[in-house]
Amino acid sequence: MSEVKRFPFTWILGWSMSRYNEFSLCKRRYYYQYYAKFDPVFPRKRITKLKELTSVPLEIGVIVHHVIRTLLNRLRSTREVIDQDRFFDYARRSTLEHIESKTFSEVYYGDVEEITLDDLYPKVRECLENLLSSDRFNWLTEDAVATSEAWIIEPPGYGETRINDLKAYAKVDFLFPKDDYIYILDWKTGKRELEKHRSQLIGYAAWASYHFGVDPEAIKPIVAYLLPEYEEIHQELNEFDIEEFAVRVRTETEEMYGFCSEVEKNIPVEKSKFVKIENERISSRCKYRELCFPEQYPPGRGYRHGDPVDG
Repeated sequence: MSEVKRFPFTWILGWSMSRYNEFSLCKRRYYYQYYAKFDPVFPRKRITKLKELTSVPLEIGVIVHHVIRTLLNRLRSTREVIDQDRFFDYARRSTLEHIESKTFSEVYYGDVEEITLDDLYPKVRECLENLLSSDRFNWLTEDAVATSEAWIIEPPGYGETRINDLKAYAKVDFLFPKDDYIYILDWKTGKRELEKHRSQLIGYAAWASYHFGVDPEAIKPIVAYLLPEYEEIHQELNEFDIEEFAVRVRTETEEMYGFCSEVEKNIPVEKSKFVKIENERISSRCKYRELCFPEQYPPGRGYRHGDPVDG
């Protein structure tokens, strides 16, 4: 397979599903997530610390992706049978390292006193056990591994691409050729959101089609759910799906451009235009809630490392 294309840096914003989801959910949250350096009220350092908060469900996914990445890289270098005791010991130690190095929103906002191994590792282990016992993993180790030199495992960077000349991002978890097809596997540890995940698959296919010049019909993107059991969702597509997706990307990109005072420099309009959502169910779980509702969430309450945010 050819090299992933690289692009010169530009300031203009790039579409991604995660970025547009933030934009759609709450404009103020979107502002804090992407435009902290422009905030006229709060120091950037304070907003950044909140941005870096994680959560138990999010971190389970991060750890599982980390361990699977290590596992796939191992498969590229050796065909030896996996020592499951050592493998799960590695997964356990990785979980501990993540717990010790991250600040959890649940602790920061005082919902719990601490996050322990028991809060994450059982789910991490269950995800990995489901993968190892799946037909897909057997197929990878017995058949697909023959082309392992061409595997792309979480490529570096952010997955930048171009969709009808618009900057976009769609970073794949795992891509590999087999026979006359390119397979894309996307690991999921959370709940099933079929419409959202199918759209992600089309985005990954568009990325692969652009970078490798492959007909969309030769791309097989797959969502692999790891909980509560291993299950896959496949997305069949052709050039019309890619074209329809490109229209969506343009529409959503232009919506986000509408909140820029200088589009080419990605400079936002004034903060007041980024209105807070009036939905307590959403705002009560937002990592930036102490900025929007200081009377309910005093700054730094329960901060895990005893280092309350400044400002």
